[in-house]
Amino acid sequence: MNLGNTLHDTHISLAHGNGGRLMRELIEQLFAKHLKNDLLDTGTDAAVLPLDLTSGELVISTDGFTVEPLEFPGGDIGSLAIHGTVNDLAVSGATPLYLTLNAFIEEGLEIALLDRVVKSMAKTCAECGVKIVAGDTKVLRRGQGGGIYFATTGVGVRKANLALGLGTIRLGDALLISGTAGDHGTAIMLAREQFGLSGSLLSDAASVLPITQALLATPGLRFMRDPTRGGIATIAHEIAQATSHSIRFYENKIPVNEQVKMVAEMLGYDPLYMACEGRVLAVIDPAYAEIAVQKLHDLGYQEAAIIGHVEAGNAYVFIETELGGERILQELEDDPLPRIC
Repeated sequence: MNLGNTLHDTHISLAHGNGGRLMRELIEQLFAKHLKNDLLDTGTDAAVLPLDLTSGELVISTDGFTVEPLEFPGGDIGSLAIHGTVNDLAVSGATPLYLTLNAFIEEGLEIALLDRVVKSMAKTCAECGVKIVAGDTKVLRRGQGGGIYFATTGVGVRKANLALGLGTIRLGDALLISGTAGDHGTAIMLAREQFGLSGSLLSDAASVLPITQALLATPGLRFMRDPTRGGIATIAHEIAQATSHSIRFYENKIPVNEQVKMVAEMLGYDPLYMACEGRVLAVIDPAYAEIAVQKLHDLGYQEAAIIGHVEAGNAYVFIETELGGERILQELEDDPLPRIC
């Protein structure tokens, strides 16, 4: 393999992290080649960001990504890192602008794979309207990493004094989900083929910025979160604990892909605890809930639905079953699907 007639190696070696020529070539001929923009200067240790905060607030978020496999149906660790960081800012009410990137690369990784991942990352940045403005590269000894780990920091700006958060939630508020539950976790499980299963399901990994912008323009919005690890059930427990109220889900209202249902039933998983990477769970004043759902439908999110309510109780999370009964959704204790994001 030869990238830019300079990077001749086919696999990552420890020398690619030693600060010398090979590291410089890796950064310039792979990372900078794909991620270049007017603010990324690989010859400096910090980026200067043009931010106008006269009518807004600075929002910052940080995250890490260790997904296995590195490439999966519907995405890869590169696109996932961008989507995940953008989404954390978006559900906080911000417009994402800039990212920093730390890459931890395992000795022996194919450079062709790394090139595909970084190229995917650049494409996703362009689609999300963000720029990677600074970064760092480290090489781990063989066996000490999972191929590639990424750590990111995201910077965005939001409207000043935005009333959005767990403390704004009230009794009777509605819970809205923007799409089907559990797609990402199930797609990763199928991609691993560890249970002898396969399928055509794609991860839902995507930017949620169009969703959050539509919801922010809707009166009565209280709270937004992207249900990654632990799924929507885990977010419901966070809400219940913060408000000291109960959350009631309606099983027949929660959109779940048929492949997700099938895999969950076969393996004993619950889609409500499985990760999503392109969904928003929002809490909104019930008077405006259907308006919000219709806005999302108009944007093409046809599976968006009201799936529950906040009700008086002792910080439990219930689900009302299709047969009219109810059961308590316990808080997640173990991690049945490690390295999903």
